[in-house]
Amino acid sequence: MAPRGPKTLPTNLKVVTGTVRPHRLNPDEPRPEPVAPDAPDHLTDVARAEWDRIVTELTALGLLTRLDRGSLAAYCQAWGRWRTAEEALARMAGRDSATEGLMIRTKSGNFIQNPLVGTANKAMADMLRYAAEFGMTPSARSRIRTSGHEIGPDDPAAEFF
Repeated sequence: MAPRGPKTLPTNLKVVTGTVRPHRLNPDEPRPEPVAPDAPDHLTDVARAEWDRIVTELTALGLLTRLDRGSLAAYCQAWGRWRTAEEALARMAGRDSATEGLMIRTKSGNFIQNPLVGTANKAMADMLRYAAEFGMTPSARSRIRTSGHEIGPDDPAAEFF
């Protein structure tokens, strides 16, 4: 059974969001060194381009470690699937002015939703879920303060860093 309530935030994210409380911190929380992980070989070309773009940004913010490689690869693959499906839908839309590629005709003559729509929607949902984990959505970013937040001696989390 999964734990109840919202997911627990890592201590460094609590510090940058300003929600750190000493009695809620895990003193034994692992703190891996922030470093850019190597890209996996299995990424598609589109996913690899997104990897190269986003790793630079997340590394500059100190949000990536080698442990994040799998989650980031999943985000990039979802990005690649979403973009590929959307590009295919756009090509179909150029040939179908009535439904813009959103509907297709079956062999029996019935119209159904184009399976690419479902693929694009699922990939987009996956991509946004992973993006939120890395603070890459507007709502996730609104909870993070990265500039101007130094951990001073009077900061409640100072003893943990």
